[in-house]
Amino acid sequence: MTTAQPNFGLRHFRAEREADWQRLETLLDLVEKKSPKRLTNDDLIELPRLYRATLSALSIARETSLDASMIAYLESLSTRAYFILYGCRDSLWRQIGEYFASGWAAAVRGIWGEIALIAALLSGSALAGYVLVATDPAWFSALVSPELSGGRDMQATAEHLRSTLYDRPEKGGLEVFATYLFTHNAQISILAFALGFAFGIPTFFLIAQNGIMLGAFYAVFVPKGLGYGLTGWLMIHGTTELSAIILAGAAGLHIGRAVAFPGNRTRFAAAGEAGRRGALVMIGVVIMLLIAGLLEGFARQLIVADIARYTIAAMMLAFWVIYFMLAGRPQRG
Repeated sequence: MTTAQPNFGLRHFRAEREADWQRLETLLDLVEKKSPKRLTNDDLIELPRLYRATLSALSIARETSLDASMIAYLESLSTRAYFILYGCRDSLWRQIGEYFASGWAAAVRGIWGEIALIAALLSGSALAGYVLVATDPAWFSALVSPELSGGRDMQATAEHLRSTLYDRPEKGGLEVFATYLFTHNAQISILAFALGFAFGIPTFFLIAQNGIMLGAFYAVFVPKGLGYGLTGWLMIHGTTELSAIILAGAAGLHIGRAVAFPGNRTRFAAAGEAGRRGALVMIGVVIMLLIAGLLEGFARQLIVADIARYTIAAMMLAFWVIYFMLAGRPQRG
């Protein structure tokens, strides 16, 4: 008698509601395997009612500790119905448009603290690299590899350094150069983001390393009177490229901070939330690096006038600042 009563209650519970579950499952299969357009007007009206009825049955089943397999079935059915009713039904192009209209900028604004910290780290390490090499030129070879310096080292003459800034390249090959630069910078940025999972510590080292190398190059050019030219040569693409690297490092640090300090959440949940925001930032970072690669591979090589380089650099910086500050914000008034 003690086991018959629960079994009877389970059969009665199922018999009262199973027709609705089967009907809901049929409609969901129709939408998932064929098309929502196959639903009639009556089906569209019936679908929300069946979903609510299934949720009610699931709630009762959980409270009364009914059969575990039935609870799992109702959970699966409810989840499928939820995504059909409330999931994103926008087209791919609409989702892309919403990402650039608001999603990317909102994600960037959500990590502004990490952005400020990474920007300060990059600037500070660049200053440290400059001071080290200016104080003791022997530091240059320790900080910058010969492959990266390409002859722009402490022994280079002013004429040679000037030629690297202003001489036009030989015809052809720029598209290959632009592709190489995009690939190289993308690898650095993705690495800075990925290393964030290790509490952000490797990200700090990677950003600092790039800043120190930047400062070391300034210590080569500035004593030759070429600091102004070097800045224009760098910033025509650097306002986009360095901004992208800062965003990538900040996204990685955002994840590291969530892992180290999850608050009331579990570390897994905190890392997941931060990872989703960071992923939104990184999608845009790749776009920025593509633009920077084109500017670096083409514009920097073909435009040799300082004023033109500075103008392009200022315009790009203004564009990114305005976009990230204002895109997607609600209109006032």
